Amino acid sequence: MKTSAFVYPWDVVGDPDAAARIADLGIQQVTLASAYHSTRALTPRHPVHRIVTAEHASVLYPADSRWEGRTLRPYAAGSWAPTADPYGEAAAALADAGLDVHTWVVLAHNSRLGAEHPATSVVNAYGDRYPWAPCIAQPETRAYLVDLAAEAASRPGASGTELESLGWYGLAHLHAHDKIAGVGLGDAAQYLMSLCFCASCAAGYAELGLPAEELKDAVRRALDPLWSSGSSEAGWPAIEKLLGADVAAATLDWRTRTARSLQEEAVAAVRTAAAPGFQVLLHADPTPYHCGANVGVDPAHILSVADGVVVPCAGGPSLLAPFAEHATEDTVLAANFTVVSGMGGSPATLRADVDRAVQLGATQLRLYHAGLASEADLAAVRSALA
Repeated sequence: MKTSAFVYPWDVVGDPDAAARIADLGIQQVTLASAYHSTRALTPRHPVHRIVTAEHASVLYPADSRWEGRTLRPYAAGSWAPTADPYGEAAAALADAGLDVHTWVVLAHNSRLGAEHPATSVVNAYGDRYPWAPCIAQPETRAYLVDLAAEAASRPGASGTELESLGWYGLAHLHAHDKIAGVGLGDAAQYLMSLCFCASCAAGYAELGLPAEELKDAVRRALDPLWSSGSSEAGWPAIEKLLGADVAAATLDWRTRTARSLQEEAVAAVRTAAAPGFQVLLHADPTPYHCGANVGVDPAHILSVADGVVVPCAGGPSLLAPFAEHATEDTVLAANFTVVSGMGGSPATLRADVDRAVQLGATQLRLYHAGLASEADLAAVRSALA
């Protein structure tokens, strides 16, 4: 089973031992970030630093001339980028260590974009903007995301890519000093809080016979009782209960069609930019109304568009099964396990977790994250893969 570990360029650049150490885990591939969101990351083995603070979303290579004169364009990395082309340098070192290199591209997740261009953000039924979440219905934003996917995915030497956040982002977001957990919201309420009411989405609802102001009022009425005691209700029937079946179905229709067309455009753009045989995977969740880094998709549709999916398995491998129902012998179903104990991972049980994932259809394995893990975690990974 092919196994890939996620890696940041700053895990490798400046550490002459990093590439060999990563290869010695027993993996065949690395998924190396080429375009990434803001983060604060630990580098426990680097000879120069221990903490890297990426202050905003950026590309980790020199962007090309396609962005000249455009309002929406990728941001260059700041002082956290150790060189002008950290992706390229890290990719070369990892390839020299015998590893197949695939790009890791984060798309519709960019807080700086939302701060500098507020009109691009998802805006909820209460008028609150989510600056981390670009609205994927807006034409200029879609054009930016498609071109970013093509450029960041097809870096020199890469033989494939994994596209993260290629769809709707919503309320849920790991945020600095987060203070929104005072009232618990299940995924039904989360869905309502993630519906966008920007001008583009308002026009989309109107096409389906849903006047945006009426829908906004309906969402508020449904949510208002929940603010007193919260709600843990989950599942599509719970959303239908809150909004009504017909209204709920119309919102999902708009969001699903919007995400599908973006995914189709982005995957096609990547394939046009890359060499023949270039592998394109999406980080995905098989529940279509879910949003976030692992975007909600219809399994049958997404497997007709991309070469496969990377499926979150931190809570167990059950999300693989809906994709396996539509897989062919060429489909990649990569089970993604967190192997950082301090982030809720369980490297000690990795072997058993992988066995269960294979039973549910997994054909490949992803390990999150070779740079963040402690030495004890990496030792457990080496033992499991051996």
